[in-house]
Amino acid sequence: MDRLNILLLGLPLFLLCSDLLNLFTPPPPPPPKSASPHHHHKPPIPSENLTPDFPSQKIVGGIGYGSTVNINFCASCSYRGTAITMKRMLESQFPGIDVVLANYPPPLPKRLLAKVVPAVQIGVIGIVVAGEQIFPMLGMTPPPWYYSLRANRFGSIASTWLIGNFLQSFLQSSGAFEVYCNDDLVFSKLKEGRFPGEIELKDLVAKQLASSRLVDGVGSVWS
Repeated sequence: MDRLNILLLGLPLFLLCSDLLNLFTPPPPPPPKSASPHHHHKPPIPSENLTPDFPSQKIVGGIGYGSTVNINFCASCSYRGTAITMKRMLESQFPGIDVVLANYPPPLPKRLLAKVVPAVQIGVIGIVVAGEQIFPMLGMTPPPWYYSLRANRFGSIASTWLIGNFLQSFLQSSGAFEVYCNDDLVFSKLKEGRFPGEIELKDLVAKQLASSRLVDGVGSVWS
């Protein structure tokens, strides 16, 4: 029976420690971009393959060349799959466009509260496990609620772990799916309360690209 109690108490503690380790471990740095090798000796090009067209003209003439679309989404809300689908759609519809995916963090108060939740979890579990030693060290008499928690020790620890994880997940989520084209907001899930359709997002980005080209054309004329 003692081994069973140790197993039931140790499993939530192990899962809590793993959550804390994942929470406070910084994300790994992005892999360094390897420089493209420079070949000083190029093989001779046959004269019949020489044409007045340059290979880079296809890229320069791309519909989205020189434009950037930023998709900022809630990473803890499992929106990454939708963001990747939209990224592939935009890259296929607008050749040459640069689509950047990034996490949209929650407000600062929610982020701070999310850091406090693990500390509260550890405190409650510590009181449940070793309250008989903690309260005398503090010169306090154990309150009545402590005996209620201690009567069902495993249930108290499991409930603390589950409720804490739920609160932490809620506080870390922003529910955002914001799309920017050349730093201009074209769609906001926080305002609309829904995800954009693929055709809808394609039309919004196309309008923004057309207006950007118009502004650039007017600026070049006046300059």
